[in-house]
Amino acid sequence: MVDLAEQETLKKVTKLRFNEYYNMQPIFDKLHEKACNNHIFTNLMSIITSENNMLLAYRNIKKNKGSNTKGTDGYTIKDFKGWTEKNYINNFQRIFNNYKPKSVRRVEIPKEGQPDKTRPLGIPCMTDRIVQQSILQVLDPICEAKFHKHSYGFRPLRSTEHAIARANYLMFNIKLHYVIDIDIKSFFDEINHGKLLKQMWNLGIRDKTLLSIIGRILKSEIQGLGLPEKGSPQGGIISPLLSNITLNELDWWLSNQWETFKSNTKYSRKSGQNQALKKSKLKEFYFVRYADDFKIFCRDYKTAKKIFIATKLWLKDRLGLAINPKKSKITNLKKARTSFLGIELYVKLGKKKKYITRSNISKKAIKTMKLKLKEQVIAIQRKNGTNRQAEVMKLNSMILGLHNYYKMATLCNLDFKSVNFILNKNLYNRFKGQTKKGKRKNKDDDVKNMLNAKTYQKLYGKHKHDKIIISNIGTYPLHGVQYKIPEMFKPQINKYTEKGRTLVHDNLINTDWLIKYLLQRKLWDRSIEYNDNCISLMAGQQGKCFITKEILEPWNMHCHHKIPIKLGGTDAYDNLVWLNGDVHILIHATSSDTISIYLHKLNLDKNALKKVNSLRLLAGNLEIVQE
Repeated sequence: MVDLAEQETLKKVTKLRFNEYYNMQPIFDKLHEKACNNHIFTNLMSIITSENNMLLAYRNIKKNKGSNTKGTDGYTIKDFKGWTEKNYINNFQRIFNNYKPKSVRRVEIPKEGQPDKTRPLGIPCMTDRIVQQSILQVLDPICEAKFHKHSYGFRPLRSTEHAIARANYLMFNIKLHYVIDIDIKSFFDEINHGKLLKQMWNLGIRDKTLLSIIGRILKSEIQGLGLPEKGSPQGGIISPLLSNITLNELDWWLSNQWETFKSNTKYSRKSGQNQALKKSKLKEFYFVRYADDFKIFCRDYKTAKKIFIATKLWLKDRLGLAINPKKSKITNLKKARTSFLGIELYVKLGKKKKYITRSNISKKAIKTMKLKLKEQVIAIQRKNGTNRQAEVMKLNSMILGLHNYYKMATLCNLDFKSVNFILNKNLYNRFKGQTKKGKRKNKDDDVKNMLNAKTYQKLYGKHKHDKIIISNIGTYPLHGVQYKIPEMFKPQINKYTEKGRTLVHDNLINTDWLIKYLLQRKLWDRSIEYNDNCISLMAGQQGKCFITKEILEPWNMHCHHKIPIKLGGTDAYDNLVWLNGDVHILIHATSSDTISIYLHKLNLDKNALKKVNSLRLLAGNLEIVQE
């Protein structure tokens, strides 16, 4: 079993591969390169409405969990699965020619740690999501070239871990112990549309048709509220990018006050630019931002106060954004804590009279954690049999997720220990007489199997405390977490350069030419889902036959439906498999002579023949019995 950290990495790698499947990566790389050289883009719509870019949009949305969420028109991504690629392309090219977004469905979702409070979420219709995804894919490489390196939210290959690691670095290595917390009041609802479009223009995005479409997206009617005059609804696919564009100007304004300021004072390599800057009247400070949540780290209170006032005025005058006075403040990390992305940060005097960084899970996050775990225990209690086992496994998944995220807090083990006491109390009270203790000396076979399972051994094999077992499924120990030092983001990593991608994954080797062949071949009379899954499956099988494991050849390969369409099969990924042409004939053969010829030709081993027979049975044919 892959842990959640590895799952996140795999998801990011998969998105990179999607770009390669549809031959869009070279185009995105070129856009990024041009943007780095301050190129002016006036004809982006031709790329946005290109066939491969729109097919890539379908692929990216299909893999998103929200693809089955309905908009105001009631449609989901499933409603496009039966479309042919030709109809899909023609339809969206026509939509782009005269784009008029549909109304956005507004829902209220509970705030983290504040179940009595809600925040608005805007859900666009599926056609609008595909339009936004098509635009996002083309704008992202351009904007990535312009964004500041210490902005970490809603950006490819960056995460909360990188933001926390940067904050730790500023506290420990640079020894900046005064932090400015600035909370922008209702940020997503207050974005100025006109200002945002001007910011895009200044980034070099000057395709007037595209800017007009984005303007219409921003003005999309919100169901029950009418046309918005400002703001970008949370929930829209393009909204995170637009929010980063809005605050990118702030990033560079802050950075140019010190970090990237070019000093006229001459300095040697040994003394460095910082030493030259310290001779000036400039105030030393650094920032770290994750979406609209950002911190400014300073060396003393006097500097922090000046920067706080200046930033507050700049936000108001330049972006028209106000701050929340109750949540915005200056904190001395030697005396108090600052909360950032669910982690409470502070410094403590160590043994050598040096200040070291310390962090805990925030009180707000712990409160939310307790509430969700309690709800899951109740969900387990309400189920029976295999359904109960499924809910116990869901609890384990939640615990893994919590460990994966909060293990970057230095004292996470103590925080989880306090939450674990509440969780165990709930489990014992609700399952009296229905639980087993997973002791290592326990003679119960189910207990032994659970404790010896590879996944359990990998994650919690060294954990010595007893485990609670419900319905023969062992619960993972909530307090069995180990602190992991958060890793800094490596500047060399870049989604839009060949060298930067090699640090994330190896490029496709054997499948490249086969995928390009499939893209050129295109079965226009087949569904978009079929063509899309054929490409994905080719990469999944690494260009090899499912039965023989030999490299496939374009002139002798078939994408086989495990359950034929005439027997109720679909074009779903799980119902398809790439086969050598001879194997495909063998699966569908009913004549004993034909079967003999191809058995002799293929010379299959027992394992391969077993797979052939399983596919034959699904296709409605008899098994092959060799004497």
